[in-house]
Amino acid sequence: MKIKDKFGKGRALFSLEVFPPKKDSAVTGITRCIDEVSAINPDYISVTFGAAGSTDDTNRAVELASYIAEKDITASMHLTCIASDKADVLSILDRLRENNIENILALRGDMPTDVCVSKHDFRFASDLAEFIMKNGDFGISGACYPEMHRESTSASADIKNLKRKVDAGVSHLVSQLFFDNELFYDFREKLAIADIDVPVDAGIMPVTNVSQIKRMITMCGASIPPKLARIINKYGDNPTAMYDAGISYAIDQISDLLASDVDGIHLYAMNNPTTVMRIYNSIKSQL
Repeated sequence: MKIKDKFGKGRALFSLEVFPPKKDSAVTGITRCIDEVSAINPDYISVTFGAAGSTDDTNRAVELASYIAEKDITASMHLTCIASDKADVLSILDRLRENNIENILALRGDMPTDVCVSKHDFRFASDLAEFIMKNGDFGISGACYPEMHRESTSASADIKNLKRKVDAGVSHLVSQLFFDNELFYDFREKLAIADIDVPVDAGIMPVTNVSQIKRMITMCGASIPPKLARIINKYGDNPTAMYDAGISYAIDQISDLLASDVDGIHLYAMNNPTTVMRIYNSIKSQL
């Protein structure tokens, strides 16, 4: 089932993101995570994909997405294009069809720092979305940035680029992580003004590990509101307290989003089923 067809049923969606194991690592730990969270029947689970698009990256991502589909859960696979040409993408689309995966999160991908990018068929995610539209019956999702993509020259330019992406075939958006809901609400208003009328999942990452979240913030540019900063300052050196406080913050954030009629919650749970279950069990009555 295409993700876009799950919306409009009178409730918010609840979905998860997982990532494949590193090279030479077994997938068993992640499949155990999927086995555990399948009990809550998430609306979909997305699988990340490396920007370099190596054969190993592709194999691990497709294997994991296939496992999700076999559990009778809608699977979505990220697909980056910065290091791919049209032949590469066509090959991956064929593999996704063979494995009954019909949803793709179309991404440009971060510019790799360890390889030379020599393929230039796709400059932007909108180019990839348009190509997928012409070469298969897939549901295409796209990324959006409540605090603006870090490479955008302005907020208005960022919205224009997002409109180009939607016009190219993206029918569902997933936001980058954020910690201040007011930023997300302001962003929704900008989408409405720009006549971008597709469902938007709010991307939520629980702050359960300070070093981990610092890396993510460096990568995506998300800001830390004062309330969360106080939590990090108070509990950052106490892993157990930080985990509990981070989960509580995420639950409060999600509850507020649901009360404000968000289309869906997309949880960046870092392959941790305990985190998923604690959060889901706290907010499931609101879904």
